[in-house]
Amino acid sequence: MSQPAAAPILFDRALLRARQARALRLGAETFLLDRVIEDMGDRLQAVLRQFSAGADIGTPGHGLAGAFKGRVASLDHVDVPDDESKGLGLAPGSLDLVLSALALHVVNDLPGVMVQLRRALRPDGYLLAALLGGDTLTELRQSFAAAEAELEGGISPRVAPMADIRDVGALLQRAGFALPVTDVDSVVVRYDNAFALMRDLRRMGATNILNERRRAPLRRATLLRMAQVYGERFADADGRIRATFDIIWLSGWAPHESQQQPLKPGSAKASLADAVRGMRKNP
Repeated sequence: MSQPAAAPILFDRALLRARQARALRLGAETFLLDRVIEDMGDRLQAVLRQFSAGADIGTPGHGLAGAFKGRVASLDHVDVPDDESKGLGLAPGSLDLVLSALALHVVNDLPGVMVQLRRALRPDGYLLAALLGGDTLTELRQSFAAAEAELEGGISPRVAPMADIRDVGALLQRAGFALPVTDVDSVVVRYDNAFALMRDLRRMGATNILNERRRAPLRRATLLRMAQVYGERFADADGRIRATFDIIWLSGWAPHESQQQPLKPGSAKASLADAVRGMRKNP
């Protein structure tokens, strides 16, 4: 039997760690992560049960563990290794809660990670995660593309490809999660100019880690043209520019017999045809 194809290596995860360490040295900018952690607390509060053994998968910093102290008896931080083929090291059926905030969008093998998380959960265990996706930084992507096409005769990858909410929902189902739910929180942040945005991205550890990134230094002329295009296309009336961050939320449960089950085909007590005929008799 043929082996499944290996996941493409899109991200340089060693470089990601270096960029995150640089962000800490510069003074980390955490406004987006703080928002996600707060929202995660609100969402988990709606789940009326206690959790004894949890894992935080890859969330930058230590803010998540602090926010959930007392809500989860034990919450261990688990890093995604640079060599993802080594796995996360989670024992099957060892957890009843998995959390992850703004980490899974830079995983090379997201389907494989989702399967590992599903296997690590006990029956009726819960997954709650948030990752960047959708139209995140679409303004920056478009501005760089226009500047490079004009001045350099070609476009290089500078903003990572983002997952679509439908793809994320399908991944939950493929990994075997029951009752999967996905939604998007679209956050628009305004800046004085594109350079202020890029400074924040550097302090968020969120600059380019694509393996296919151009290694040559960015030309000053291209950078200035990008900022000009950004201002022309994505500025408000007061001259400040917009930057979009789409936060995709996903949740699901490890299957358990106590959970609500879909009806089996043919198990309905009344047919649609009978209902339609009844409506016609009683207009």
